Amino acid sequence: MADGFPGLDIVGCYDTIDLKILSSGDGVTVQFDKSFMDFHRNLARHNDRSWFNANKAIYEAKVKLPMLDFIAELQPGLAKISKYIVADPRPVGGSMFRIYRDVRFAKDKSPYKTATTAHFHHQNTDNRGHAGSAPSLYLHLEPKNSFLGAGVWQPGTEATQQIRAAIAESPKVWTQVKGRLELIGDAYKRVPKGFDPEHPLCEDLKRKDFIARFPFTDAQVTSPKFKQTLLANAVKAKPLLKFLANALDVPW
Repeated sequence: MADGFPGLDIVGCYDTIDLKILSSGDGVTVQFDKSFMDFHRNLARHNDRSWFNANKAIYEAKVKLPMLDFIAELQPGLAKISKYIVADPRPVGGSMFRIYRDVRFAKDKSPYKTATTAHFHHQNTDNRGHAGSAPSLYLHLEPKNSFLGAGVWQPGTEATQQIRAAIAESPKVWTQVKGRLELIGDAYKRVPKGFDPEHPLCEDLKRKDFIARFPFTDAQVTSPKFKQTLLANAVKAKPLLKFLANALDVPW
């Protein structure tokens, strides 16, 4: 593979989307107000079924329904980034994760998640990342810990090898793609077998996850312009997402 990485035009990655469209004020009807964050703060202090049941109506009206509406509003903007990214506003089986924690094997038996989250998956996978690896977006909304994640989390062995091979064989493109992004996730202590331990991108070759993180303040989340803020960050992630899609041989 040459250091031109087939199908990836770094210069054009940002130009393919009209940023004026993403930053415009049209269609802004959903806003997470103060009660959205207040509910999560209170749930963190009272994470039990009796408190949640007593406040379930607030959860439905101020958290769940606004989130589902927000997901629906994101659909057109995300489609401009990639027609393969799915924003599904269905309350069951859609992009939004359930608030209930799986505590079967957990030491922490708290029944509820203290964040509202959603996964915008690639059409080549299901909504929980099964049936193959592909880049996706993850939205996490929580007081003082809100962010957008973009990339591939815990890919399988074959997919990880494909991504590492793309990085090793196209170092200039990967360096441009990575830019000033904040990459997060787990990594091995040593460069995996089959790759040069002295490779200039050896730290990236150690990665188990290939995720960029874009943090949001509480004020940003509760702003009427939050949709535009999120989409602007998704645009910044597009070169990374496209690089990963090419490495994994999935359409973008």
